[in-house]
Amino acid sequence: MNRAEDFAGSGEIPAELSASDDSLLVRARTRVGEFELTVCTDGIYKLDGGAMFGVVPKTLWEKRAPADEQNRILLGLNTVVVRTGKQTVVIETGIGNKLSAKMRDIHSNQELLPHSLAAAGVRLDEVDVVVNTHLHFDHCGWNTTLHPDGSVTPTFPNARYFAHRGEVEHGHLQLDRDKVSYLSPNYDPLIESGQMTLLDADRIRTHAEICPGISVELFPGHTAQLMAVHIESGGEHACYISDLIPTSAHLDPTWVMGYDLDPLRSIAERKRFYTRAIPEQWLVLFTHDHRTPMARIGVNEKGKPVVSARR
Repeated sequence: MNRAEDFAGSGEIPAELSASDDSLLVRARTRVGEFELTVCTDGIYKLDGGAMFGVVPKTLWEKRAPADEQNRILLGLNTVVVRTGKQTVVIETGIGNKLSAKMRDIHSNQELLPHSLAAAGVRLDEVDVVVNTHLHFDHCGWNTTLHPDGSVTPTFPNARYFAHRGEVEHGHLQLDRDKVSYLSPNYDPLIESGQMTLLDADRIRTHAEICPGISVELFPGHTAQLMAVHIESGGEHACYISDLIPTSAHLDPTWVMGYDLDPLRSIAERKRFYTRAIPEQWLVLFTHDHRTPMARIGVNEKGKPVVSARR
């Protein structure tokens, strides 16, 4: 067994899979200036291909993302760990262990992030900062851990968590359009305890520094408060762009998701992102690309954004 798609799980790592098997549990490693970046994973999961590519015809998107018999495509759940030399920062925390049995069956998710962090040599108690780009359940699930007795505790006991205040407010509305995306046990206990800091729109209209070298910027469209995370050190720049560009198959500005609340805004924000990321050769970190978790972006002969390098 050497591929994530070869099994789906309840959080129990298969006995035959070594906890040090980087081919599954640690998706990539690199450096940005003085910072060390490790891409960990909560495993794979599956979503409907039509929903992931919106109005793009299947005859086009299936060339980049083959679908199974239920029209689902394989996606990753990438968590980026940044060691700055002074702090350990975690960006996104996957789906976690709170989905219902029905939802687990739909998504075939694996609940692997604690195993992945262990394989990468990251202790849960050493994490100083956790950043959530938004609060959909597949981005903040391991913020907290559900225990057999029904209690929920912080997965990273010593970390300070950051999320956008508007995301919390929107999630609490439980609107018909996207209420399934928000699970309050992923964030409400942290807000109530004071462990989560809620960022306001005025503070992050351009950039808001979380800690030295790590900042966030609004790129609305998928949600009204979607944030990208900038990582800058030694004159080098990486960006976790989250669901503005969920995978390398979504680089075309118009290939936006059916899940996007404002698809036209998503298109405009992608174009704005490319005006800086392409000429400055940022390392782009993809939130849901299991096979290509990071890449540099160029432009092909047709003027379309494409992967130019995978590091």
